[in-house]
Amino acid sequence: MKRIMISYASYGGGHLSAAKNLKEYIEENFPDYDVFLFDGMKYINRVIDKVCGSTYSRITKDIPWFWGKIYYHTQEPIFEKIIDLSNKILSYKLGKLLKEIQPDIIISTHFFVGHMCSILKRKGKINAKLATVITDYGDDPYNEWIYNHEYIDYFFVAHYKIKNKLIEKGVSENKIFDTGIPISKKFLVQYNRSEIFNDLNLNENKKTVLFFGGGELGLGKSKTLKIFEYLVKDFPDIQIIAISGKNETLENNFEKIVNENNRNQNVKILGFTDKVAELMSISDLVITKPGGLTSTEALVSNLPILAINPIPRPRRRKCKLLRANRKCNLYKKIR
Repeated sequence: MKRIMISYASYGGGHLSAAKNLKEYIEENFPDYDVFLFDGMKYINRVIDKVCGSTYSRITKDIPWFWGKIYYHTQEPIFEKIIDLSNKILSYKLGKLLKEIQPDIIISTHFFVGHMCSILKRKGKINAKLATVITDYGDDPYNEWIYNHEYIDYFFVAHYKIKNKLIEKGVSENKIFDTGIPISKKFLVQYNRSEIFNDLNLNENKKTVLFFGGGELGLGKSKTLKIFEYLVKDFPDIQIIAISGKNETLENNFEKIVNENNRNQNVKILGFTDKVAELMSISDLVITKPGGLTSTEALVSNLPILAINPIPRPRRRKCKLLRANRKCNLYKKIR
């Protein structure tokens, strides 16, 4: 039986979601393949993974403009050399795992592990086919996605503009496939709207807004609550489904705002949920950070998107692209 390894890193939920969606599809359609899913950075070094994850979380929540600066400078050659050196060191432990598992194909939904695998292949340590899934809509992909692209066999991208950019950067055209970002088959199912509204105790005849709070990362410490409070106070005729994910503090703050404004009848607060497809099927608008996976899910669900608090540079590029194609509105600031 052939083996497929799908690697991700938990810096934002989109990379993990894409990896899970790929695993789901492969297992259902290719039963002759053994699929192994793993968090590459956590396996390689839990301390580094924790530091990187918490640093990313703090910067994107509290000082997003600084993340834009970091992103800009990581495109410079000196940073490429630093990242290349660190990944060479970290790839040693990954090489031992790959030698044990002997995968035929390695699919990466985050550039960290994809880069390490390309280093190992360049050194002749592995013979597996390498595939990179770019979970981004921006039309100027980060250079880190295409490190050692000569040793990566396939690139799967969101749209043809990214494909053209990769070609401009020297990636061979026959390696690139503009397939879109992988989502779950749940978003292709026809749901019973009445049943879902009934389960939530909401009115099927009212306009419904699906609000994503950003989960563990949040959308920004105070702005998320400010936007939510604005919706609750100033739009009494709409229903709101707010998802706080695993962020208990955010969930408690949401509930406090709802109680203070007596909106318990038509505002529902949900923690972590695996029912996003069902919730999108009954919604009229989604308000979210412009992440690649959530944006794709909303587009497939034929939902208009109100994108808020985009991180400077990478996510603002996504918003510009979606706006240019008339699929997204960008709401920058709540006064």
